[in-house]
Amino acid sequence: MKLAKVLGAATLGLVASTASANEVRVGVVTTLSGPLAILGQHVRDGFELGVEAADGRLGGLDTKVVVEDDQLKPEVARQVANKLFGLDKVQIMTGVIFSNVAMALAKPAEDNNVFFISPNAGPAALAGKGCSANFFATAWQNDQPHEAMGAHLQQEGVKNVFLIAANYTAGKEALNGFKRAYKGEVSDEIYAAMNQLDFAAEIAQIQAVRPDAVYAFLSGGMGINFVKQYSQAGLTDKIPLYSAFTIDATTLPAIGEAAVGTYQTNLWNADLPNDVNKQFVERFRAKYGYEPSNFAAQSYDTARLIDSALRKTGTADDREALMKALREADFESVRGPFSFNVNQFPIGNFYLTKVVKGDDGAIRQVTEKVVLEEAKDAYYTECSMS
Repeated sequence: MKLAKVLGAATLGLVASTASANEVRVGVVTTLSGPLAILGQHVRDGFELGVEAADGRLGGLDTKVVVEDDQLKPEVARQVANKLFGLDKVQIMTGVIFSNVAMALAKPAEDNNVFFISPNAGPAALAGKGCSANFFATAWQNDQPHEAMGAHLQQEGVKNVFLIAANYTAGKEALNGFKRAYKGEVSDEIYAAMNQLDFAAEIAQIQAVRPDAVYAFLSGGMGINFVKQYSQAGLTDKIPLYSAFTIDATTLPAIGEAAVGTYQTNLWNADLPNDVNKQFVERFRAKYGYEPSNFAAQSYDTARLIDSALRKTGTADDREALMKALREADFESVRGPFSFNVNQFPIGNFYLTKVVKGDDGAIRQVTEKVVLEEAKDAYYTECSMS
């Protein structure tokens, strides 16, 4: 069955509940409404493209994908996950972007013997003592991109930094990660309410403190508004702005020239030179007509991971064999080097990117260098798996 038909049927609730041995059922729980819906769009489209690249059959099996909107609400996520586990009989769940949703779904997935493969959320609680044989992360542990920027600013000798992040689990882990690698002075550390769009007070605080640099972790519309307001206040040229996920392919079109000259850290960028990434970017642009982000790339990798594991097992029903095959991560990643650590979180590179305006007038992110090479998260030693 073609993926497009499956997605349409799933949206209408028409997928039958009887599973067969020669098929795999995947539930995609992601954020498709509200101010951060664009992130879920990238995750959904990246996964769809990954299934399409496998000729619509992950591991050569009939592939049924059911997409659900978590609305960025843990209670809604639990409701749709219960439907996926009970009615739709999924064997694998993916799509989750936010850590509060991931934490709400980790135990139900484990209780229902469903593999939970996160294409983005990587809370510390699931990387260390709370690691689980049925939970995999294909992006990172939440701290890591921020550790990368902390390491970069430490290497550059920046003396003091003002920190701002969204007030939720990943926001706090982000700044903890930054401070783990950055040993200079933190001039202030503030947390903005989720979906906050007016940053006048925070920008006034930055102007009063006058740090050497600002580091921000504000996704979606939060990031768009913050960067625009930061630029409008005349701060971009005075106090360099560094970030992770504040400026990326999902927000850059809306931010425009206000982002030029800023720096980011990420596990992926569209200009990475490996062949798999080149093909992914070209196919994504052709199919969807917009630029892929790391969210799309991570979800595409998730589909490729599942495909590689199922090609080894020939079935999604043998849980032990599928877990072993997933852990082997026998696929080529768009991000470059990729393998799983003992906690089933990735070991991989993190890159420094810069926003530039090209001679053609286009504004884009370009990769400057590898900041952390084959990085491991800070919590894996607490995991009891081996």
